[in-house]
Amino acid sequence: MSDVLNDLAGYLREKLGPQVESASLAYGELTLQVAAADIVEVMTFLRDDPRSRFVSIIDICGADYPARAMRFDVVYHLLSPTQNTRIRVKLRTDEDTPVPSITSVFPGADWFEREAYDLYGILFTGHPDLRRLLTDYGFEGHPLRKDFPLTGFVEVRYDDEVKRVVYEPVELKQEFRNFDFLSPWEGTEYVLPGDEKAKQ
Repeated sequence: MSDVLNDLAGYLREKLGPQVESASLAYGELTLQVAAADIVEVMTFLRDDPRSRFVSIIDICGADYPARAMRFDVVYHLLSPTQNTRIRVKLRTDEDTPVPSITSVFPGADWFEREAYDLYGILFTGHPDLRRLLTDYGFEGHPLRKDFPLTGFVEVRYDDEVKRVVYEPVELKQEFRNFDFLSPWEGTEYVLPGDEKAKQ
């Protein structure tokens, strides 16, 4: 399989030229790094070229690296049933720079791009309906970013008195606790109830 993917990587470098910034083979999959401006053209080639025929989009996801200037990776996963091959296409962007939508190439990318926008805040230009998909309409922030607080900003509950959903600031109900992470086979330093005679 690696020979097939190495041949495909060479072929794509030859055909796409400078549009392919890098091509690497890892874990049995070929990964292409491209510029955001070239994504629509690269995806169209991968779909239409007779040697590629990546006609099925499997997923589009994001990855957040907050220490980088271009903090987000947008990762596209494609499948070629005729070639029995998968490929990964990656590009980098930041919070303010939109990525061209590929819904004109793969209509099934619609909800994947909405999910990346909702959970990471990645913007897509030319998308027919870029709005939140998984979070509520008034939700603040993007929950899969590394800088999003684990507790969130608000908690939601149904209030039976006012007969509606209410949003309240997050309130932690219990104090921080220290847990004893010792192995039960090593034993604890204190005597557990019922074990008073075991240590004698």
